[in-house]
Amino acid sequence: MQHISKLPNVETTIFSVMSKLAKKHDAINLSQGFPDFGSDQKLIDLVCKAMNSGYNQYAPMAGNQELREAIAKKIELLYGSIYHPENEITITAGATQAIFTIINTFVKPNDEVIIFRPAYDSYQPAVTINGGKTISIQLKAPSFSVDWVEVKQKVNSRTRMIIINTPHNPSGTVFSKSDMLKLQEITRNTNIIVLSDEVYEHMIYDGEKHQSACLFPDLKSRSFVVASFCKTFHNTGWRIGYCCAPKELMKAFMQLHQFNVFCVHHPTQKGIADYMQNPKHYLDLPEFYQKKRDLFLNLIKDSRFKFTPSKGTYFQVLEYSEITQEYDVDLAKKLTIESGIASIPLSVFNDDNLDNKVLRFCFAKTDETLKKAADILNTI
Repeated sequence: MQHISKLPNVETTIFSVMSKLAKKHDAINLSQGFPDFGSDQKLIDLVCKAMNSGYNQYAPMAGNQELREAIAKKIELLYGSIYHPENEITITAGATQAIFTIINTFVKPNDEVIIFRPAYDSYQPAVTINGGKTISIQLKAPSFSVDWVEVKQKVNSRTRMIIINTPHNPSGTVFSKSDMLKLQEITRNTNIIVLSDEVYEHMIYDGEKHQSACLFPDLKSRSFVVASFCKTFHNTGWRIGYCCAPKELMKAFMQLHQFNVFCVHHPTQKGIADYMQNPKHYLDLPEFYQKKRDLFLNLIKDSRFKFTPSKGTYFQVLEYSEITQEYDVDLAKKLTIESGIASIPLSVFNDDNLDNKVLRFCFAKTDETLKKAADILNTI
């Protein structure tokens, strides 16, 4: 008897591969996107308080009511957009669970889903599992900008969904207002659902404004906005995210969500709800991370790597074509083993493993870690 999965050709993710390699060789790990500093002790104390106060049984299926209300207030504060906490906001087991459930809810066999590459590696497998067909649009280095003429050409009657990610992982670019207006126009008067992955919404720099899908009325009417507390509050292991969508879309989402995780860790939800009563806890993040980006780039400004400062996320792409013509995966592994610094090669997220000679480095690290990493990069 053979037991074959629905994803027989999928291997271990590059994130796991590089982090394992970094651990084996005691390398500085700037590959996988997690901070090496702790969460705010106030938040940890609030979660512990919630446990001691009895928030230890099932949360409502849509999530803790106070947390959904806090999210609604945050979105209204930042974007002037209204989502009803009763039926338009759901707490999920991280953003990835939200993304998987959205795709699982709406994508049927032979449906087409447009994604922009390089793309977060959970998108395509979720489409494949549901019998859908991924239609890739390759973003070209170094700008990684979208060719909206190409997008319009690839939209047809079979297009069920378009997945966007802004700020964009792994390139560190952001969608402009013009980008979002073009997406709104392309999807207007269609049945296309937009999945807007906005987990890095609070990490945007140089005075830029995050262009959430909820800012554009027609786009909002067909969109799921996905976000993450794990990225925002420096605790990727907590696996708490959420999604927002108009009532009818969320109703369909909930039909699957109830059989997936039903609900997520209740005391963490309560603790985050209390923590969010002070908006400074997320409003200060752009300045916090821009200082880290600027420190990192200043430290490596005299290196042989080329770069355009990241506009969003906590990732910085470095171009190495003047150093070597090695395949980026090979170079990433070599630098981990021989130089003691781990990164992520971008080709694994591209169509046909397109190699633009760039590596992604995470700067969500202590200043000490960034200085040690820069010392290594300056010798390469």
